[in-house]
Amino acid sequence: MGLATTTLRIGLGGLMAGHGLQKLAGKFGGAGLDGTAAGFEAMGFRPGRPFAAAAGASETIGGGLLAAGMWTPLGAAMLTGVMATAIAKVHAKNGPWNKDNGYELNALIMAVAFALTEVGPGFPSVDGILTKRHKGFGWALAELAAGLGGAAAVMKLADRAAPPAGPGATELGDRPQAPGGTTDAAGAGSSSATAGADD
Repeated sequence: MGLATTTLRIGLGGLMAGHGLQKLAGKFGGAGLDGTAAGFEAMGFRPGRPFAAAAGASETIGGGLLAAGMWTPLGAAMLTGVMATAIAKVHAKNGPWNKDNGYELNALIMAVAFALTEVGPGFPSVDGILTKRHKGFGWALAELAAGLGGAAAVMKLADRAAPPAGPGATELGDRPQAPGGTTDAAGAGSSSATAGADD
């Protein structure tokens, strides 16, 4: 069990950290902060740059914490928050399946984050060596609640901060998309502005 959870957390955490760097720095073929910000504005997060930076930082830091097995509930909650926002703003209306730009991958990431928090990060990990290990069903529920609460707060903030849409742009779908096509799950447009794993 220890080796299995270690493999899972390093795999998920490492990929999500890389996904965040796509947004923040244009690494691994990502859109970078400017491209990601354009995608966020297309989804109604205005101004897009601070929201894009927050999402990218949450994925990078949360994924890094998860991969290291450090403060595992916090890292899991950060990823949960970004995925919940992606589902609410982009994927929920499309149903579950990825072929329809649905939310199956986002839900899977949230489920793995919940499970890793419950069972613990495995060995070797920073938690239990340098930091205190927090695991169990209660901690898993806490990280889920924190992630969902954070997502709700970010979306409420976006609704307050967004300036009025221009003429003919009263609905999210009417707003300009990022260069390259449709928006992905966590903010950048697909094609040249794709942010990656949460689409």
